[in-house]
Amino acid sequence: MIRAVIIDDEQHCIDRLSRLLETYCRESIQLTGSFLTLEKSIQGIRELKPEVIFLDVMLGKQTGFDLLEQLGSIPFAVIFTTSFDQYAVQAFRFSAIDYLLKPVDPDDLREAVAKLEEKISKDELSKKMDVLFHNLKTLQGSSRKISIPTSSGLTFVQVGDIIRCQSDVNYTIIYLKNERKLTVARTLKEFEELLTDYNFYRIHNSHLINLAFIKSYNKGKGGTVIMTDQSEIEVATRRKESFLKKLSEL
Repeated sequence: MIRAVIIDDEQHCIDRLSRLLETYCRESIQLTGSFLTLEKSIQGIRELKPEVIFLDVMLGKQTGFDLLEQLGSIPFAVIFTTSFDQYAVQAFRFSAIDYLLKPVDPDDLREAVAKLEEKISKDELSKKMDVLFHNLKTLQGSSRKISIPTSSGLTFVQVGDIIRCQSDVNYTIIYLKNERKLTVARTLKEFEELLTDYNFYRIHNSHLINLAFIKSYNKGKGGTVIMTDQSEIEVATRRKESFLKKLSEL
C-alpha cells in the first residue's frame, strides 16, 4: 500500500478525492491524512512521511510550490490537482509531472496511481520538479524544457534545441542541435500534441519539424523541405496546402 496525503484548501475537494481513492484505488492507496493549510501540511508531512502527496496548486494566497520549496527535500511523489489554464497544464506535461484536472476524473486518477508503482528515483523527481518550476516561470516556448524518457533514464532538453522528430513505428527519433539525437519509446503523435503550439508542424506521417530550422522549400511532386541538419523531407500532398500557409505566416 502507498501512503498518501491530500493537501487542498477546499474541504469539498478533499472529500471528493478521498471518496474516489476509496472507491477506485483502495488496493493501492492508504490515505493517512489531509490538510487545508500550508502550515499544517508541513507539520503533517514531517510526521506522517507519505510516499505520495495529492497537492492542490493553489492554497489560499499561497501555492503548492511554496510548500515544496519550504520543505526543501522532496522524498515523495507529487500528483498536482489543478484548475489551472492550458498554459500551466502544458508545463506539467513538459516536465512529466503527474497532474489531475479538477473535477478529478476517476479514470485519470486510476492512471496516475498506476504510475506510482513504477519507482522513481529521488534524483529524477528532483529534476522533474526543477523543470516544472522552470516552465511555469518561462513565457517563451523555445526556452521551455521537455522531459524525454530514454533507455538510460530521463533527459531534459530545451524545446528550441529540437530540430525535428521522426517516427519509427512505436518509437520516435528526436534530432537535436549539435548533431545529437535521442530514440524514445513514444509515438510521434504524443510529441505532436506536446509541441504543435511551439512552432512545430507535422508535414508528413513520419515527420514533425521545428519551423525555425527550415533551410529551404523546393517545389515539385509533393514538395521537399530541407532542414538545417541537411535532411530532406518530403511534404505529404494532403498536408501541402496548410503547410505552405504556415510558411507564409513565418
